[in-house]
Amino acid sequence: MRYGDVSYADEHYALVAVRNQAWRPERPAVLITGGVHGYETSGVHGALRFLEMQAHRYQEKVNFLVVPCVSPWAYERIQRWNHDAVDPNRSFRDNSPAQECAALMHLIAPWRSQFVAHIDLHETTDSDESEFRPALAARDGKAFAPCVIPDGFYLVDDTDNPQPEFQRAIIESVRRVTHIAQPDAQGLILDAPAAAQGVIRYAVRTLGLCTGITGARYTSTTEVYPDSPSASAEKCIEAQVAAACAAIDFVCKRT
Repeated sequence: MRYGDVSYADEHYALVAVRNQAWRPERPAVLITGGVHGYETSGVHGALRFLEMQAHRYQEKVNFLVVPCVSPWAYERIQRWNHDAVDPNRSFRDNSPAQECAALMHLIAPWRSQFVAHIDLHETTDSDESEFRPALAARDGKAFAPCVIPDGFYLVDDTDNPQPEFQRAIIESVRRVTHIAQPDAQGLILDAPAAAQGVIRYAVRTLGLCTGITGARYTSTTEVYPDSPSASAEKCIEAQVAAACAAIDFVCKRT
C-alpha cells in the first residue's frame, strides 16, 4: 500500500507499507519499521527479508504493518538526515519538521490503539562517529564530544516504559546470529548506562524517536554494527529478522 509521498524540489519518492490481508481488530498488532535513517541499510533489507521469508508464519496470529523504508530520499543517498538536514529519528512529534515522520504518524493513526509492539530496525556505524555526530555538533554550534562505537548488537528500551523481559527475548534470539555489544569501561553502551546485557534506555517520546509513535506496551530499537570485523552485511540482515521474529513471538505468547 502506498501511504504517501516525500517531495523535495522536483524529486518525489513513494512511501510504501505492507500489512497482512487478514487484519482482524481482535488480534494484537505489531509495527515493524526500517530505514528511518536511510544509511542504516540492514534495517531496510531486514524488513524486506522478514516480509519475504517470515511474515507468512504470523498471518493468522497477529496483525502486522511493515514499513521497510521510512526515509527513501536518505536511503538513496546513504544519509542519516533528510533533505532539510533534519534527523527523522528525533522528529516523531506533532507538527513534525520531517515529511517522513508526519507521513508515518498519519499512516498508523487508524490502528494506533491496536498496536501491542513496535520494533524499529537501525544500525550504529563507524560513520556515526566520523561523520554524522561531528556534523550534528557543527550544525548546532556545539563542541563535538567523541564516544566509542559499540562492537556488537544492542537495543534501545524506553526509559518511561521499560520492558526488560521483551528486550531479553530479543537479545537471546539475536545472540544466535551475531555477537552482543559489551559496555565500555564506564559501563556505557554508546552514551548511556547499560540497563542489561546489550540494552540501554532512552526517553523515546521526549526525544521524538520512532518507537514512541504507537503507544505500544512493547517497543525496541535495534542497533546492529556492520563495521565489526565479526559481522557482515548478511549477518546484520539476519539479526534484524531475528529481532523482528523474536518480538512477534514474545507478543504471541503473552496475548
